[in-house]
Amino acid sequence: MVAHSMTKILCLALNPAIDISSEAEVVRHTHKTRTYNQQQFPGGGGINVARVIVTLGGTCELMFLSGGATGELLEAMLKPLPIMEQTFRIHDPVRVAFAVHETSTNLEYRFVPEGPLVTEAELEPVFDAVAASDADYVVASGSLPRGVPDDTYVRLADLVAARGGRFVLDTSGAPLSQALSRSRMFLVKPSLGEFEAFLGRKLAHDEVGPAAQAHVRTGAAEHIAVTLGGDGAILASADEIIRLPAINVPVNSATGAGDSFVAGMVWSLAKGNAIGDAFRFGQAAGAAAVMTPGTELCRQTDVVDLYERERQKGS
Repeated sequence: MVAHSMTKILCLALNPAIDISSEAEVVRHTHKTRTYNQQQFPGGGGINVARVIVTLGGTCELMFLSGGATGELLEAMLKPLPIMEQTFRIHDPVRVAFAVHETSTNLEYRFVPEGPLVTEAELEPVFDAVAASDADYVVASGSLPRGVPDDTYVRLADLVAARGGRFVLDTSGAPLSQALSRSRMFLVKPSLGEFEAFLGRKLAHDEVGPAAQAHVRTGAAEHIAVTLGGDGAILASADEIIRLPAINVPVNSATGAGDSFVAGMVWSLAKGNAIGDAFRFGQAAGAAAVMTPGTELCRQTDVVDLYERERQKGS
């Protein structure tokens, strides 16, 4: 059967959100800030990654936690998308995140709540489902909800590695530190700030690649991609370091750029491309996301155009 030879991607969203974005001329304290151009999307790390993968023409499965009236709204927003979903019920409601673009200054204000309190019992079925999954790539993106142990991603990564799957992680803080300290991941994508926080020190420009490579050699991850914002990105593997300059694009909103980067890389890897090529494609997807307003993610045509443009520059 052809279906079995296709590379399967599973996205995990343990702390999903409804992302609302709008615009205001000026954001002021105390007074009402009148907003317009409101858009809402199903969001949170894992959901954004899944949305980008299907935008790029891929297929994926999505496992997410959902509770309360906001959970019902999130599920309704996901329904029209061509994503295979597995919903895990929790008691607390899904969080609602809010971003306001201040048009007079071009600044963006992002309000991101911590999310629901999730019990170990509510999380247990997720472990069972991931253990039973035959996905080639399992992508965990986003923060962990309250009440969930910091080593949750470590446990998930070990389940995936044990059956020969590839675990991809994009998170921050204690969950990232735990995973980078004692996990078996295929790819992890911290920002420079997140990587520095993990190492406990600031890194000079030329130290980032070697520091990431040194960490790869501890066995925690096969590849570490460090995004440097306006300075581009670095991919460290055991035997090579690739550095890409930033792609120059008009900046509209940084929301979802990291998720688009991860999705672009995983989609390219799933198509059988080499890690360096996937890294370039991921960077194009991240840059394309910056071009779109609010919580809108990247557009397929933008990603392909940027990728081709950069590839020709590099050749």
